[in-house]
Amino acid sequence: MKSVLKYYKDFPKEGIVFVDIMPFLQNKEVFARLMASVGEACTASCIVAPEARGFLFAAPLLCTDDKVKNIVAVRKSGKLPFAEGDLKEVLIEKEYGCDKLYYRLSDIAVGEPVGDQFELTILDDVLATGGTAEGLAESLNSLRIVRDGKEYGVKVKEFVFIVEIEELGGAERLRRIAPVHSICKI
Repeated sequence: MKSVLKYYKDFPKEGIVFVDIMPFLQNKEVFARLMASVGEACTASCIVAPEARGFLFAAPLLCTDDKVKNIVAVRKSGKLPFAEGDLKEVLIEKEYGCDKLYYRLSDIAVGEPVGDQFELTILDDVLATGGTAEGLAESLNSLRIVRDGKEYGVKVKEFVFIVEIEELGGAERLRRIAPVHSICKI
């Protein structure tokens, strides 16, 4: 699967080599193999997917994997409608700067709790330094969700990435939180 990846030097800024995963969407056989591997790696019923490429790999699991029941969309500012008190802001540190992302508590609450907690898989396209996934995981793991009058904890069960850039050390950073599964390592 690694052979279909494309690389762009100095994008989005000088010194960064951008790993383009879009070629996975240009070959039906490769995409099917990729999604089978992603489905095996994701063991939680709720998938947390940062925009926008995370959506591309999370959404098919709703149709192809019986254990996946819902997706929590993580969006940038102004992209996610919300009710009062439902939106959670997360400050994240990426390899080329800081950003803010948002998700809705109600999107987690529609999932299926396991005992006294909601178990989540964070699924994203590329693992570089791990800043986005770490910020999300720390925010999610600190939550208490109330559903039908009962309070539940939230636990990030694992991280799943389509591609991991090993030399940047993101997996080591994340393993203190939960196991890390990468489909392709470069």
